[in-house]
Amino acid sequence: MASKDIKPKQRLGHAGQSKIKKAIIIGVLVALAGGGAYAAYRYTTKTVVEIPTARVRRAEFVISVKTRGEIRSTNSVILAAPQVPDPKITRLFESGKSVNKGEVVVEFDTAQQEQYYLDRSTSVRTVDSEIVQTKASHRIVNEMDGMNKMTSEYNVERAKLEASKAEVVSEIEGAKSRIDVGVTQGELNQVKTTIDAHQISQEADLTRLEQKKDKTVRDLERAKSYLSKMVIRAPISGIVNVLPNFRAQGSFGSAPPPFKEGDRAWTGAAIAEIPDLSSMRIELKLDEVDRGRLQLGQKVRIRIDALPDKELEATLDWISPIAQLQFRGFGMSEKSFPARATLKFVDPRLRPGMSASAEVLIESQPNALMIPARASFVNKGKPSVYVQRGAGYQIRQIEVGRRNDTDIVVTKGLNEGETVYLENPIEAAKRAKKL
Repeated sequence: MASKDIKPKQRLGHAGQSKIKKAIIIGVLVALAGGGAYAAYRYTTKTVVEIPTARVRRAEFVISVKTRGEIRSTNSVILAAPQVPDPKITRLFESGKSVNKGEVVVEFDTAQQEQYYLDRSTSVRTVDSEIVQTKASHRIVNEMDGMNKMTSEYNVERAKLEASKAEVVSEIEGAKSRIDVGVTQGELNQVKTTIDAHQISQEADLTRLEQKKDKTVRDLERAKSYLSKMVIRAPISGIVNVLPNFRAQGSFGSAPPPFKEGDRAWTGAAIAEIPDLSSMRIELKLDEVDRGRLQLGQKVRIRIDALPDKELEATLDWISPIAQLQFRGFGMSEKSFPARATLKFVDPRLRPGMSASAEVLIESQPNALMIPARASFVNKGKPSVYVQRGAGYQIRQIEVGRRNDTDIVVTKGLNEGETVYLENPIEAAKRAKKL
């Protein structure tokens, strides 16, 4: 018989499992309660959807071509390196500073040209000495030829005189005298031929020396002109703009550095520019697709990057008939048409080289009722917009006119000041709920 103090046996782990089950049940209930609260919050709280809008406005409607360009002077004076061998810059006016007419802008090393001038001067003096010496030699030869001719003529006359005695001397002596006349006459002819040869030779010598002198004189004048070109002065007053040295070694991908003192230029190299600031233009590059839409005389609106507070007007007055191919590196290139537009009025703050944006006006309509192009959509085959009505919207059909890249002209269906949505409100709300 079992004792009352003996407790029934309990299975190991039974109490621990019960506690775990209770904890799991409590966790599930808490999760369900939280999910229900979130669902109630989710579906009872209104989601605020922000949709971009725009007002219907009246303004000038413009169809245009937009591009970029640089401001340049219409009448710039380019100062180029002279026609001298291997010019070296020893003095250069500072870029961006004002210069007065007549001031020295560029000066080149004259040492080499001065030595060249001295060499040519020496050559001229040497040739003059050769001419003097040659003429003296010719006078000596001419005097000798004159003496020989006179002697030969005397011998001929004497032989003739002896031959005239043939009647009073023996026949043999007479024949001998006649032979002597022939011999002396031949000697005289030989002397005359020698004299003629000497004259021709002397004339050739003098001609050669004169040509040599002419060449040395021309070289001397060239050296003198080289020296006169080693200093370049400003032909007009203005601001000096030192131009790039395209033969200088620059860093990869960067523009070539401007000329500086000590650089060696080349014949005809453009060293500096003095622009006439009273007349300016913008140089443009037009895309190939825009070239056919533009015509000379069209109005151009210009915004200078450095002067954003002012809009300038210009007239398109030149478009290149030939496309220009520019290589961008790595086998890439682009094709564009250079063009120019002259500014109607010049701002005194303008400087050559300033970057600017340009808008060439193809067509304009003043006081047009417009909306952004993205506000319009097609509904039932007709242009429509979402018009804001309080917190909601209304789909309204409209009639449209011309359009450009950003705006549409509205001819019917909207009033100035109304607000239109730039997106579909239903799609915007769906996107907001998914967040």
